[in-house]
Amino acid sequence: MRSVLSRQQAPPGEQPKPRRWLLLAGLGAFAVALGLYVIYTVIHPKSFTMDPVDLAVYRSGGLIVRHVRPLYDPRLAAPLYDWIGYGKLHLPFTYTPFAAIAFAVISFVPWWLSQQLSVAVDIIALLTALWFTLGGLGYRKDQTRLAVTLLGAAAVLWTEPVLRTIYLGQVNLVLMALIIWDLCQPDTRPNTGKSRWWKGFGTGVAAGIKLVPLIFIPYLLLARKFRQAAMACAGFAFTVLLGFAILPKDSTKWWFDGLFVQGGRTGFTGWAGNQSLDGLITRLAGSVDSAKPAWIAVAVLVAAIGVTGAALLDRKGYPVPGLLMAALTGLLVSPISWDHHWVWIAPGALVAAHYAVQAFKGRAYRRNARKAAAALGALAVVIVAWFGAWPARLFTAKLNLGHDSLGLLWIPGNTNPVYYQWYGDRRWFTEYHWHGLALIAGNAYVLAGLALFGLLGALALLLPHQTKEHDDEPGPDGARSQGSLRGRLRLPAA
Repeated sequence: MRSVLSRQQAPPGEQPKPRRWLLLAGLGAFAVALGLYVIYTVIHPKSFTMDPVDLAVYRSGGLIVRHVRPLYDPRLAAPLYDWIGYGKLHLPFTYTPFAAIAFAVISFVPWWLSQQLSVAVDIIALLTALWFTLGGLGYRKDQTRLAVTLLGAAAVLWTEPVLRTIYLGQVNLVLMALIIWDLCQPDTRPNTGKSRWWKGFGTGVAAGIKLVPLIFIPYLLLARKFRQAAMACAGFAFTVLLGFAILPKDSTKWWFDGLFVQGGRTGFTGWAGNQSLDGLITRLAGSVDSAKPAWIAVAVLVAAIGVTGAALLDRKGYPVPGLLMAALTGLLVSPISWDHHWVWIAPGALVAAHYAVQAFKGRAYRRNARKAAAALGALAVVIVAWFGAWPARLFTAKLNLGHDSLGLLWIPGNTNPVYYQWYGDRRWFTEYHWHGLALIAGNAYVLAGLALFGLLGALALLLPHQTKEHDDEPGPDGARSQGSLRGRLRLPAA
């Protein structure tokens, strides 16, 4: 099926008319969503709209790399990882040595300005991620693609993972944009036909900042994209070697002393904000230590199923859903997947909406297409609603995350993170005593992730392979190439 959001082919000698109305709708919707955010920041104190503790940790890591005192202490064996941490919670630097080197750029910017730039960069990264997601679906660079990007951004801006990333000054949206830009581009340049031999390198660099994107390497291997997998390994190796060259002692401690596998350094694994399988199992088990054996077994199984299903989707001609399933697998199996790590729901909702529209009006209409379109459209709406930044005051009189209690996730009570530092793991922690609806709301993201995981796995098995005769049909970009299969969903026969 061909997407109705793509430009239709004009008869010979005629130029297709640009969809100006769609572009105006996209500009208007995004202006409203962004305007509401600006109004929200103006009418609320800063504690409601931004507490950039993660940005401060990044900046502190950069200052340590630059040997700026008092953060840098030459008496410490590994100044980056022996650092006492930022703020009252003493938040440590939990990223790779290469990440600190990259964040050194941030440390040159005045603190007040870096906070404003962080917001702007996050919004641009969101738009970039959605733009290249549509490119992966086969859209060419035109007004239609820009319009759909703006419509998608307007729909997902007010989701909790996106706003929480902006609130904390996190790097999640930037890394997601980097990975999607890297893997969703065509293998060859459209004008010159030259190979993009470097595809995959950016994904390796992203993994050099946060390790979770390493999940894309086995996915690329199973998808038979061996060169991209090799480039991802090369990009990751580059970050490791650069870390040893500039920060040899910190790199030794991070890689050889096993610091990179100590998930507890980031905080209480069972805290409500950790929406991974490890977090879910820890909360159900009632203890961090007792949950580990079960989590390891489940994580290995989910990782194997996830990367296999993602590769199968890719090999059947659905590379973007395959990419999203690999990202979802990483979120589930990582020991720590904070709520703001779930920004991958933004391209996920856009892809579901895209397939809903093309199933509804696709050229190869089938009798079950309307049902599929309705289901996919409902999925897009449910994703946005489930991960929406709903004020917790709608559901409870008590705010459980300070002034930033937005989203279903923060309806139940949660443990003050500092208690884990003070007392260690304790049976009286709030998350161990959730029951009823609190178990659903408090595990909202990981439960939704498991449901999406099952859906994508079923699609990987049930969707037919794209056949050669469909290669002759023009895709959303009007090209008749290997990329023309992107963006068309072939429904299995009823």
